[in-house]
Amino acid sequence: MSLAIAGMGWVTPLGSGVDSVWERLLQGHEASATTISEPFSDRSYSAFRVPESAMAGVRYPRLRRASVISRFAAAAGLDALRAAGVEISSQNAERIALIFAISNGGVIYTKRFYRDIVDAGAQSASPLLFPETVFNAPASHLAAILGITGATYTLVGDGAVGLLAIKMAEDLMANETLDGCLVVGTEEVDWLLCDAYRRWRLVRLAPPIEPFSKDQRGTILSEGAGAVLLTREGSFTIESAHPGGYFTKRAEAVKILKRILSDLSQKKIDLVISSANGTFVDRVEYQAIRQVVPDAFVYTGKPALGESVGAAGLWQIVLAAQALRSTELPPVLHAGLDISIQLSHSRMPIPGARRAVVLICGLNQQAAGLRLAIDI
Repeated sequence: MSLAIAGMGWVTPLGSGVDSVWERLLQGHEASATTISEPFSDRSYSAFRVPESAMAGVRYPRLRRASVISRFAAAAGLDALRAAGVEISSQNAERIALIFAISNGGVIYTKRFYRDIVDAGAQSASPLLFPETVFNAPASHLAAILGITGATYTLVGDGAVGLLAIKMAEDLMANETLDGCLVVGTEEVDWLLCDAYRRWRLVRLAPPIEPFSKDQRGTILSEGAGAVLLTREGSFTIESAHPGGYFTKRAEAVKILKRILSDLSQKKIDLVISSANGTFVDRVEYQAIRQVVPDAFVYTGKPALGESVGAAGLWQIVLAAQALRSTELPPVLHAGLDISIQLSHSRMPIPGARRAVVLICGLNQQAAGLRLAIDI
């Protein structure tokens, strides 16, 4: 079945608010990198972090002891509900489902809990921190904050997990007892994650991120959240959510991405929101796009916003919706390969664009896609 987007929320290293962040992207702004130092050596990493100012307006009693990742999720989720004009009450609390998409999540808090025990003994680790070590902790925080008493799920995956959450929402919304489904993807970053991705040769030590470059120098991790409230009517229609598949080799990834694009391009595709981020992802997406939809405009927000992993899919959906709404694209900064793919180093008008494909090749062997249309 087709679902619609009734409201969106966005928390990013460029600030919060869908319209505010989009305007900054159109002006060519990039997030500023923060240095994260590893406590066990002299190594340091760059990351794009959410500024404190972006969370200044988020005040809620239940958030005082919640993790950072839960606060990101709450801010984005509340914005999506407000944008849709939906207020959750005892009358509709059971009719709104929640799906939480996460990648690294509780790993950070497991590390902190373990560190406290190692440093100062078992009695020193805070019992308030322990619940944050499970992946579904942010989902429970969010459900409590929003007052949702209906179905609540947590999906764990890589950068494609947000699109898989949308696919799950389609299945849930087949149940007519539900009026809507809030899908939230979020990520938090610290030195442990940076170090892990460095060992996998996926991150670089400092910006810029160079998408579609011949030299795959790596990406910069970032944090934040994205949220969409899915209903049966709205300004944007999710015409098809493609589950994609899993790959073990890059050649397999190209085949999966080509199949996704072929299936989704049964209707004319004007725009592809790519997950290109300076890694092997760029090459496989480039090959698939060039062979299947070579005339589509292509945009990636990773140079400006960073690789947000768990939040990435929702961010790309927001980017697709904003591009279709405004009929223009922000500059694609630091683009390298521009053969057969229309990339731009300045704002680019896309008049008449009606449909966009969100294409994701995750860093941990997941791929998925989605076709979004604007209702005119």
